[in-house]
Amino acid sequence: MQTRHLSYILITALGAVFFIPFIGSSHLFDWDEINFAESAREMILTGNYATVQINYMPFWEKPPLFFWMQVLAMKAFNVFDPNSGFAPEFGARFPNAIIGIITLLVFYRIGRKLYNEKFGLLWALGYLGSFTPHLYFKSGIIDPTFNLFIFLGVWYFSQSVSTNQNTSKRQTYGLLSGLFVGLAILTKGPVGGLLWGLTVFTYWGVNGFSASFLKDAIKPFFSAIAIAFLVACIWFGLSIYQNGWGLFVEFIQYQIRLLTTGDAGHEQPFYYHFVVVLVGCFPISVLAIRALGTSGSGNSQGEYFRKWMIYLFWVVMILFTIVKTKIVHYSSMAWFPVSYLAAYHVNNLLSGNWKWSKLTGFGLFFIGLVMAIALTAVPLVGQYAAQLIPYIKDDFAVANLSAKVTWGGWEQYMGLAYIVAVIAMVSMRNIRGLYIATALCLFGYSAVVVSKIEGYSQRAAISFYESLKGKDVYVEPIGFKSYAQLFYFQKQPQKPKTEAYLLNDPHLDKPAYFVMKITADSAMKAHPNLRLIKEENGFLFYERK
Repeated sequence: MQTRHLSYILITALGAVFFIPFIGSSHLFDWDEINFAESAREMILTGNYATVQINYMPFWEKPPLFFWMQVLAMKAFNVFDPNSGFAPEFGARFPNAIIGIITLLVFYRIGRKLYNEKFGLLWALGYLGSFTPHLYFKSGIIDPTFNLFIFLGVWYFSQSVSTNQNTSKRQTYGLLSGLFVGLAILTKGPVGGLLWGLTVFTYWGVNGFSASFLKDAIKPFFSAIAIAFLVACIWFGLSIYQNGWGLFVEFIQYQIRLLTTGDAGHEQPFYYHFVVVLVGCFPISVLAIRALGTSGSGNSQGEYFRKWMIYLFWVVMILFTIVKTKIVHYSSMAWFPVSYLAAYHVNNLLSGNWKWSKLTGFGLFFIGLVMAIALTAVPLVGQYAAQLIPYIKDDFAVANLSAKVTWGGWEQYMGLAYIVAVIAMVSMRNIRGLYIATALCLFGYSAVVVSKIEGYSQRAAISFYESLKGKDVYVEPIGFKSYAQLFYFQKQPQKPKTEAYLLNDPHLDKPAYFVMKITADSAMKAHPNLRLIKEENGFLFYERK
């Protein structure tokens, strides 16, 4: 068997081993994970796959492609049947696990095309062995899928305007670029086309608005736009046909509002995304810095694509620095170019073209130890919560830490082992060893610790919703936003009732239950129509009298 076939098998196996196990072992997290899974569940229940819904009302914030993927997984594994052996969380997260495997294979294939087998393996291993890239493939959010489509759109367009391609290949690559940009738009909306278009424009602008580039790019560019438009119309056109222009207009207005205004609680400082990428993408983030500004001795195609990755990185970082709403995964598209630049750096080190930099070594030591200390501290906080509570001023956090979560007393040693690994691998300048150690640590952590963290943050509320599943009742949160009551109560098709009706109407048609946080308004907690059932871990549970 040829070496490349063995590499494909190895990468697929590594992705399957690291990304699939334990993805159903913890509840989905509010908001995004539960929001998206609930939209998929409502598609299954209503049979309406053209209109995205939440709480059985049109949901205009996201297009449906990722929800369709979740629907396929949920149906394939029959996750809502308690006898199937698969949890609903498994179905919600499974699509990204598969996207994770595909992403590693794409990196290997492109790296092998640009350089050689070694580069492709370095690139795939670097993404597998970095914090947020690894963990996001075990999640149920849209961005890993969206990012892959955007990356492929940029990759194929870069090849369509490469001087090494003949005319027929240029057109084919342009069409492929448009296909993936269209899929990105179907996944997350117009921002997919915006990121791709800004990257192409930046490449042209930085190269002096070259007439030769324009000549090469004009046909592939408009071919890509045409195909992207046609692919996007698979849903947008159908939605307009079924629902009229109203839902489409609300969708566009939401996208504009997202770019121009800040959601409450998400207005972070301008440097937010730079810190997120630097710390979250360890270790590839540290390794990428040198390749952002220094050219190595790579081949012409590798250098050419490095420029595209640099421009894509800055487009993402600047755009989402300008955007007022700042959330971790908004800049996750930058992780793809960061991973390429890190592989570029390591390849130059292994080839002897670059010497080891003390600054890089310090960065790996410093951020690696910060991450390792954080991994060590989380289990210790849980185990010594009683001793820490007197120093915490937030009443809800104090109540959260009072949750009965069982710790084995050994979980912190995963973080301590990672401290040893960081020190050893950086001292030996063994980057591949650091990648493997990081992947192993994250695998163990996600299997053991993540579910315990969830036990503090939301499990009390979710257990309450699950206890009402199958009963003909209402259940709603008051005073905070959540989607958990929909997914874990498994609300059946019914338009939502107003809070005023549920709380005050004397002709309420069935029992109603409510969940508040202990920090809720005191007048609401003392509402005359509510009876307190219990208080648990920062949540108050009421029933309508």
